[in-house]
Amino acid sequence: MGWLLNLPVSLWRRLLLIGQGLGALAMLIGTGLKALSGSGATFADRLKAELSSPVSQRRAFALLRLVQPNLVLRTRFITSYPNTGTAVTSRRADVLEVLSRDEDFGVVYGPRMETITGGENFFLGMANTARYTRDVSNMRLAVRRDDVASLVKPMVAGSAAELVAAAPGRIDVPQALTLPTAARLLETYFGTPGPSQAEIADWTTTLFWYLFIDLKADPALDARAEASAAAFRDWLDAWIVARKGESGAKDDIIGRCLAMQAGGLPGMSDRDIRNNLIGLMIGELPTTSAAANLALDELLDRPEALAGACAAARADDDDRLAAYLFEALRFRPLNPLIYRRALRDTAIAAGRLRARRIPEGTMVMASNLSAMFDPLEIPHPTDFSIDRPWEVYVLWGYGLHACFGAYLNRVTIPTMLKPLLARPGLRRAAGPEGRLDLAGTPFPVHLHLEFDR
Repeated sequence: MGWLLNLPVSLWRRLLLIGQGLGALAMLIGTGLKALSGSGATFADRLKAELSSPVSQRRAFALLRLVQPNLVLRTRFITSYPNTGTAVTSRRADVLEVLSRDEDFGVVYGPRMETITGGENFFLGMANTARYTRDVSNMRLAVRRDDVASLVKPMVAGSAAELVAAAPGRIDVPQALTLPTAARLLETYFGTPGPSQAEIADWTTTLFWYLFIDLKADPALDARAEASAAAFRDWLDAWIVARKGESGAKDDIIGRCLAMQAGGLPGMSDRDIRNNLIGLMIGELPTTSAAANLALDELLDRPEALAGACAAARADDDDRLAAYLFEALRFRPLNPLIYRRALRDTAIAAGRLRARRIPEGTMVMASNLSAMFDPLEIPHPTDFSIDRPWEVYVLWGYGLHACFGAYLNRVTIPTMLKPLLARPGLRRAAGPEGRLDLAGTPFPVHLHLEFDR
């Protein structure tokens, strides 16, 4: 009789799916008419700007979830990696299916990772092989989960508090808080300060852009990334040699790697250590800063939620503060799509009415943004709610290639923003300065806020 009791819930969710899809269609038509009647740039540019907003993205996926949950096209939208066409999947069950089936949908980053390291892959670009298991296991021994409470959180809290205290009632959040705090974590916890904070931030940001965001193989970015990678390799190779020559062990990530090397652990040569550290550093600095600013920007557009987050920060309620920030990131994830390539002819949602055949070589865009708003599985998906179970969030991937540092992110992002959110009267600066500025990049570069001293 369980199916009978669940029937009303299932019907209600189907009605929500239909209602959201039709409502999204109406709003998207309105967006197109707005772009058509606008002035200044060309219609195509105006339409692109309107549709690239987070609100329009959510509407587009709401429509896809209704009319074509698994859209398969022959068009190659991604040209930075070889492929034969594009598929977009939007239902939560199908998104998680794609990200779980590593034998059918593989990661594609290997060639560009080899460019960065000068010839070798990094485990984020590997299939589920013995080498993958070895490298991930080695780095888990170095980047320990119990470090989060004992080392990482105090480091981030101290840096963030110092930086906010130095701000005279006004702060450019990326430049004066989130990027410096993430860079200091590399210096103190990873043991990799770089020649300077500015250079390590530039290298890691450029290379993350090159690996994951540059879908069109921009030649100018390619050249910049190759130069950054070469400089990064040269510095880190020399730094590893210098650290090996120091007397006395330091309990940081690079120190632990060198201790494992001295103990004869396989996969811990100087080159292995360098490549794994490059991969982890690329994944730490730009993403931590970007995610923190996206969450903050979303809260600033929601006065009630901002007030709740500020109250949690002032009350020293870290769990509640984190709930506000990660719910904000549900609406503004750093990457709304995660892409994989079909390794063979296969299907998504086999046995369902929405099943689609996926030809070998197709680039599959699995929308984690859409997955977090699917009314068939997420209760009240369009509400801003801080009571959601963590399993709802697909912020840093899923399955074998979920973000290596996801458990670090759950602490570092709230901790670095806490002293700022605790300031009274936190608000946007007047005019364009108070709005998120990407400055021609995919990352938040400026966001000027003010607060009462």
